[in-house]
Amino acid sequence: MKIAILGYAGSGKSTLARELGELYGVPVLHLDKVMFLPGWQERPKDEQLAIVQRFMDENGSWVIDGNYSDLLQARRLEEADKVLFLLFNRFSALARVAKRYLKYRGQSRPDMAEGCSEKLDAAFIRWVLWEGRSAKKRAGFERKRKLYGDKCAVLKNQQQIDRWLENERRKQHAGSL
Repeated sequence: MKIAILGYAGSGKSTLARELGELYGVPVLHLDKVMFLPGWQERPKDEQLAIVQRFMDENGSWVIDGNYSDLLQARRLEEADKVLFLLFNRFSALARVAKRYLKYRGQSRPDMAEGCSEKLDAAFIRWVLWEGRSAKKRAGFERKRKLYGDKCAVLKNQQQIDRWLENERRKQHAGSL
């Protein structure tokens, strides 16, 4: 099973990736963790690409969360059995980001590099509410959804994620009988 998760900041990509990794017993790669070194220093691009390529080459099944079109996104989407788009509305995403900040304030969350303490500043709030939701980004998600149609699911809120996950758990349980 190979699953690619894309979506807006704060929509729960990393949380869902962890849950799916546990459900299917497959390794998970968080692209945010690939992007950064401690202290929010960006990792050199050749290193980022090498990490993603090695992960995909060495694992027959995986879950990868994150957008990052320049990190082998075309290959990820092509190879994926399922492509999930988490497209929460901006205010739900901001509420989730605030909740995440309160939970991890002053520490690194599990899907980030050590030394990348959780932060919530004006620039990130702008990204969550506006900049990360540009017409270009929305059109890109729509293009990818159409291109990979049958293997895509668009989930717009936590209830839809919960229903989708429950359906996956049922299928997994039925397959193990």
